[in-house]
Amino acid sequence: MSTPTGKFSWYELMTNDTQAAGKFYSDVVGWTTQEMPGTPGMGGSTYTTFNLGGLGMAGMLNIPGHVSWVGYIAVDDVDAHVEKVVEAGGKLLRPATDIPDMLRFAVMSDPQGAAICLLTPHPAMPSPKRPTSPTPGTIGWHELYTTDVEAGFGFYNKLFGWTKLTDMDMGPMGVYRIFDQGDHNEMGDGGMMTKPPHIPVACWNFYFNVDSIKAAIERVNAGGGKVLNGPMQVPGGSWIINAQDPQGAMFSLVSSKE
Repeated sequence: MSTPTGKFSWYELMTNDTQAAGKFYSDVVGWTTQEMPGTPGMGGSTYTTFNLGGLGMAGMLNIPGHVSWVGYIAVDDVDAHVEKVVEAGGKLLRPATDIPDMLRFAVMSDPQGAAICLLTPHPAMPSPKRPTSPTPGTIGWHELYTTDVEAGFGFYNKLFGWTKLTDMDMGPMGVYRIFDQGDHNEMGDGGMMTKPPHIPVACWNFYFNVDSIKAAIERVNAGGGKVLNGPMQVPGGSWIINAQDPQGAMFSLVSSKE
């Protein structure tokens, strides 16, 4: 996996049915799946990767009773960053754990309660160059639903060096803050907003690039998922939907084509 420090570098689906979820996302996003039985550090559970052109883009674990996507932020030293996150008001949910010869990771939440994972790759871990956005099957946008945009941004700015690009006025919904993770993408890497009332807790939401929003909506519906919002055109011209997979995990799709 590619691991630029301070950026989201991996994405993981926790679900109660990896077989069904694997088929759903393969059909909708265009990924293929590969099982890695008995992965050390994962409690002996089978770990499944979502691949694009033979390269891993995300992973999946079977965790009964829990369905959601979570993102991993790469750091130079997981243990040192765990201390910094806790000092900044975050919480440690799973202590730092090694996956031998691959990486060390910890599960945490930011001060507003949104789950994040930290990872530091093993020095011998290969870092192949993966396709980048907007290639279908890559991750196109990162969106934080939080209880406090200013405090939330301050946390990620201090801990990971993210910077503010601009604030968009969304009227009664408040400010939508577009941030950059350090690669100086003029459109930004994601946004932060006050969570809508129907979202019970602060969380991250990830947008997967697809070939066409209309075609992807058909695949979501055919696979038993639900479109929760959209299709909607956003500044810059892209089309998006917010959706839910058949097991209940929230995700989003984005495309330059309607």
